[in-house]
Amino acid sequence: MIKHIVCFKLKDSSPAEVKKAADILRSMEGNVPLLRGIEVGTDFLHSPRSYDIILQVKLDDEAALDAYQKDEYHCNVVKEHMHKVAEASIAVDYYM
Repeated sequence: MIKHIVCFKLKDSSPAEVKKAADILRSMEGNVPLLRGIEVGTDFLHSPRSYDIILQVKLDDEAALDAYQKDEYHCNVVKEHMHKVAEASIAVDYYM
């Protein structure tokens, strides 16, 4: 099992924009069949080093991670939106 984690810092971190982005990330549940679990959280501390949103997904293996990166819904809905609204992102992938 692999965990894929991405943190996003948004260009506009207003509550409405953070909620919209988080909702779009959450919309992968049921739309991306490769996912074995998904969690989305939003930052409440708002410190200078904080990121606004965290995405955590569980996938079976590296082949599933590769397929996830090419998934139609993930690419055409989620990535498209997040690339427009994110100022920065960081990611980590690890075996559980």
